[in-house]
Amino acid sequence: MPHRKKQQTEKTLQLVLCWHMHQPDYRDYLTGEFTLPWTYLHAMKDYTDMAYHLEQHPQTRAVVNFVPILVEQLQDYEQQFRTGEIRDGLLKMLCREDLDALGDEERLHILDSCFKSNHTKMLQPYRAYQHLFDLQKMVEERGRESVTYLSGQYLADLLVWYHLVWTGESVRRENEVVARLMTKGAQFTYAERMELFKLIGELIAGIIPRYRALSERGQVELSTTPYNHPILPLLLDFSTARESEPNAPLPGASNYPGGLHRAQAHLNKAVESHQQNFGSKPNGMWPSEGSLSRATVKLLGEHGCHWTATGQAVLAHSLQRELNGVPLPDKSEYLYQPYVLEDADKPVYCFFRDDHLSDRIGFEYAKWKGDDAAADFVHQLEEIYTHSHGDHDPVVSVILDGENAWEYYPYNAYYFLSELYALLEDHPYIATTTFQDVSHALGQGKSRSRCGKLKQMVAGSWVYGTFSTWIGSPDKNRGWDLLCEAKRSYDIVANSGRLNAEELKLATEQLADCEGSDWFWWFGDYNSAQSVSSFDVLFRKNLSNLYRLLKLQPPVDLQHVISVGGGTPAAGGTMRRSE
Repeated sequence: MPHRKKQQTEKTLQLVLCWHMHQPDYRDYLTGEFTLPWTYLHAMKDYTDMAYHLEQHPQTRAVVNFVPILVEQLQDYEQQFRTGEIRDGLLKMLCREDLDALGDEERLHILDSCFKSNHTKMLQPYRAYQHLFDLQKMVEERGRESVTYLSGQYLADLLVWYHLVWTGESVRRENEVVARLMTKGAQFTYAERMELFKLIGELIAGIIPRYRALSERGQVELSTTPYNHPILPLLLDFSTARESEPNAPLPGASNYPGGLHRAQAHLNKAVESHQQNFGSKPNGMWPSEGSLSRATVKLLGEHGCHWTATGQAVLAHSLQRELNGVPLPDKSEYLYQPYVLEDADKPVYCFFRDDHLSDRIGFEYAKWKGDDAAADFVHQLEEIYTHSHGDHDPVVSVILDGENAWEYYPYNAYYFLSELYALLEDHPYIATTTFQDVSHALGQGKSRSRCGKLKQMVAGSWVYGTFSTWIGSPDKNRGWDLLCEAKRSYDIVANSGRLNAEELKLATEQLADCEGSDWFWWFGDYNSAQSVSSFDVLFRKNLSNLYRLLKLQPPVDLQHVISVGGGTPAAGGTMRRSE
């Protein structure tokens, strides 16, 4: 559908909504089994709903950023449903006919998994599901060995309800199977479980085609991220962490071995994957965790990126460095425009996130009524417009996680997103656009927006403008040292000729997995004990698997816990406030 042009007034606020879709790789590379279910659960709930809202509001434009390792996992799940060879524990049990025959370990896996959600929004509203939770608590009081006495019917009902509450609100409102099962509430049959199982497969198979269709009609710009979501500036140079935190402790290893080659490999593979999955090369990238440095921007330009983006604090730190500590003016004077680095060989337009607006969606509006939250967001934009200087079009970048926020909203943010998109479609001087359109107009000299020049780029991320979330504490640094040691072993074996082509390919994929940002994100006592433990175990298992794929004995150090959590972070720690 062609996009109607808003009537041109003196100036227009150009709004870029960028939804970042990411899950780390949860597969065990030795067995092919998925160790955690978050990829397919977010596919059912969030990737479906986010596509639906855009489809329902064809005049609203956005950027949707898919991390390639997420897309690869979605394709893996699609193949599982197509072949019937299921490699995910919960899905296996959802479609298992005789649940009475499950052993204690499988029963405990169901109980440990099927209440993991936001209980206020995803459990308490459903009486039948709450009843299952109450029964589980009664069983726990008698000791975990009492799981033997739970009937197969209880387990069937629990599996069905867990998948029902992880189904997108748009699906619940339009799919007869979901409506019927939620109305029935209990005593689900094997045939009904298989209906739900089949629906999950159809939802996953439809995700990439739906977003590709949104892209092909010009409504959505699809962008990407380095393949396995590594922190590129840290792969290139650990010391960049000290640009924003001069006293940050660094790992014992002086640098990541062969970091430039590995960064290039993640970028090359990301571009190739994007072209294969979406039909064209990406015009830009949201770098993993918005992590940028001068060297990273240069590398992105060499890989065909016309734009990139990061957090507001990175811009503030960079401008403060130029001003030699002189206080910055109000953000309305510098934030709402892209920048390019001076003396760049290939200019890459850098956009900087409005942290306040992005965090309101991520953390605040879940507590509001949907229409009030949407109205407030638009009001905030109107204030930015009012206080913008001159006749230039301000460019406001709102960038955040496109999946984890919504379980804290009523109805998976159905009313907030519906009302927000409707208000934006009809607004007289706010226009939704994409990073590529803004960049292209600037490059052609046809933009009414300004573009600033940066003499400095202080390396940092979208969280606090530093890398402290991924490096600098004893446990995070220990994780890096273990990874560096494994990388040195990889280099020795890879250069020895001891592995054939297929063996080397699998070891390289496992290495790339270990280089992802998520393992270091979760290390830290400020995160929940359960989450830290899950990712700690998975990181050490991935490193151990890498050694085994290299035909080496894993070091004893990998048997020792790296990090222990104990905090209660907002949104369970899956998102972090940038301010």
